[in-house]
Amino acid sequence: MTREQLEMLKELMALDFYVLELSLFLNTHPNNRQALEDHNMTVRKYQDLKMDYVRRYGPLCIGCVSEYPWQYIETAWPWEIEY
Repeated sequence: MTREQLEMLKELMALDFYVLELSLFLNTHPNNRQALEDHNMTVRKYQDLKMDYVRRYGPLCIGCVSEYPWQYIETAWPWEIEY
């Protein structure tokens, strides 16, 4: 795994966590306009980065769209990656 690939993976995990946190916040504060805008912007950023990652390095999961759907097996498992 290259340094660039690892950095992209870390950013994906951070964005995924932030989307989840914003979603939970919005469950109790549904009228918070800033949180909704942050949520939507972060979701778009996450989706764009995920598409770029999949294009460069292959699928992140079995459900990811890819020319070779079983290619994800050829990469390191999450517990094998040294962060």
